[in-house]
Amino acid sequence: MAHRRRFHVSQLLSALVRPLDLPLLLILGLLLVYAAVIIASAAPDLFMKQVMFISLSLFGMWIVAIVPTRRLLFLAPVFYIIGIALLVAVHLFGSVSKGAQRWLEIGSTVRIQPSEIMKIAMPLILAWFFQKRERSISWFAFLVAAILLAGPVFLIAKQPDLGTAILVCSSGLFVIFFAGLPWKLIVPVALAGVFVIVAIGTYGEEWCQPEIEWPGLKTYQKERVCTQLDPDRDPLGKGFHTIQSTIAIGSGGFVGKGWKQGTQTHLAFLPERHTDFVFAVLSEEFGLVGVLVLLGLYMALLARGFMIAALAPTLGAKLLASSTTMVFFTYLFVNIGMVSGILPVVGVPLPFISYGGTAVVTLCLGIGILMGISRNER
Repeated sequence: MAHRRRFHVSQLLSALVRPLDLPLLLILGLLLVYAAVIIASAAPDLFMKQVMFISLSLFGMWIVAIVPTRRLLFLAPVFYIIGIALLVAVHLFGSVSKGAQRWLEIGSTVRIQPSEIMKIAMPLILAWFFQKRERSISWFAFLVAAILLAGPVFLIAKQPDLGTAILVCSSGLFVIFFAGLPWKLIVPVALAGVFVIVAIGTYGEEWCQPEIEWPGLKTYQKERVCTQLDPDRDPLGKGFHTIQSTIAIGSGGFVGKGWKQGTQTHLAFLPERHTDFVFAVLSEEFGLVGVLVLLGLYMALLARGFMIAALAPTLGAKLLASSTTMVFFTYLFVNIGMVSGILPVVGVPLPFISYGGTAVVTLCLGIGILMGISRNER
């Protein structure tokens, strides 16, 4: 009887693990353990809540991993239409918090942020779209893809939520790029971006005068860029986040001050220390060594994601895997850039490390998509 029970348990464990990509699961597990250690220091009162979010995220990851990729791509139009409908509903009926209209209230206790759905729905719909046209991807296909991308990005940016709009836009652009977007279209846009960056760096001080408006940006968005150029122009206001985070990063030194010993963190100088600025906490308490360990885990995650994309059996799966992997990179690049003062503060969490349920669930669903594609390869 005991032998039979052990046999049933081994069968059950095998059935649970079989859909999962073990290298990817190991990397994710190490990242989540790292996250738990940092959150236990930065916000110990929220530790158990984050553990609950992680457990829910891992369950969602497993569910997505067992769904065949072709089924996900088949359902992509449904997810996209639902996402668009919810974004429109946000503009019509959404609740307002801190000047932004981003949430839908369901009853008295549940609140959802529909823009998060588009982080998954966008690469799905574009991968499905290009796979349908695999034999003849023309310039018209790229134009339609751009329209499919522009609608949700516009709705999210109007909430306003620039950080999520950047992530959704990048997830779609990566699919379009990997689908074979001609370089003659990429180069002019890249050169225009470089020109804008150089112009802002050269004339930023003049353009940041209060009476000058920047087309397409709200006043607070303009101030974020201007503050990034010179945090000392408002050291106790809009520049406070950047100044304190760079102090925390620099004070960590080579090995850091020790777990729960960060002065910027625990003397409450560092704002949003458990969410957007958790990288500064990590840097202060674990120093350069801790940062290199974290970056090593991220590099391993990206490498495994691209390996899965390279071996994917269909065009849709390749596009989905490669764009999902690049979205992880975008999260990482934007968050570390804004915390270290290289980029403006736009409210993008550090992937798998920052506190919060929505972000970790969304990211783990992305991991589930990669695992599903890897299972199809096997």
